[in-house]
Amino acid sequence: MDSIAIWFGETLGQYIPAELVTFIVSLLPILECRGGIVVGRLLGLPLASTIIISVIGNVLPIPFILLFIKRIFKWLKPTKLFGKLVCKLEDRAMKKSSSLSKGEFWGLSLFVGIPLPGTGAWTGALIAALLGIRVKKASIAILLGVAMATVIVSLLMYGIL
Repeated sequence: MDSIAIWFGETLGQYIPAELVTFIVSLLPILECRGGIVVGRLLGLPLASTIIISVIGNVLPIPFILLFIKRIFKWLKPTKLFGKLVCKLEDRAMKKSSSLSKGEFWGLSLFVGIPLPGTGAWTGALIAALLGIRVKKASIAILLGVAMATVIVSLLMYGIL
């Protein structure tokens, strides 16, 4: 993940402001705020700016995923082009959801907050939507998880630990 974030930072950083690169990287699934923090550090942004930009970029798509992903999947599933991909994404999300079966809220928060590959706000929102967790509850849990991941990665990237 770091190498992808670094590639974005080095490539886009030549043409657009560091803040915008950080924001774009934070919007992307897989990279999310963790990648945004890596890019912000690489491009020399102050810690406070990096955190604010990365968190905003990371949480911006979450309400849309929570509210619309089931409808989008239902619409895409019958198509030849996207049907297999949708099934694969649903299966992957449901396999990861076993860790959330006990204590939905805290399970979702920890799932999003522990910065490991395959976890994060996008996957957490997908799991929450597929499991039918209330949007408000899921949003708060995901936001808490993003905050945890942001603190962990910031401490590591900015040399505080």
